[in-house]
Amino acid sequence: MKELLKGLNEASEQIHAAAIEKGFYDQPRETGTLLMLVVSELSEALEADRKDKYCWAGQAYRRDGFNFAEPYVMEIFEKTTKDTHEDEIADTIIRLLDYAAFKKIDLEWHITQKLKYNATRPRKHGKAY
Repeated sequence: MKELLKGLNEASEQIHAAAIEKGFYDQPRETGTLLMLVVSELSEALEADRKDKYCWAGQAYRRDGFNFAEPYVMEIFEKTTKDTHEDEIADTIIRLLDYAAFKKIDLEWHITQKLKYNATRPRKHGKAY
């Protein structure tokens, strides 16, 4: 299971470093605010789904990614991808990974342990849903 998660901690550190660079940690941050920012991204993902707003970037962009150095690409991104369900899910994960690095959480270890534990539990963990 460890191989599946390899790189998660490194990604977390990179995301956190970018957040620091962009000024999000110029003032002290508190846990409640950081966790609610994750929740707010999930709320935005829900709203995008309710509005049937899904990413429709073409295959070339999905394959190669956006080249934001090109002047017209920002407009294409904003029309095809920004604020879509997928974009908000990505924002949620970015916020969680940033938080994990801020709190020095070893996500690879904790997720691996939780998955191992869950493997020992009954179907649906003994619950109806």
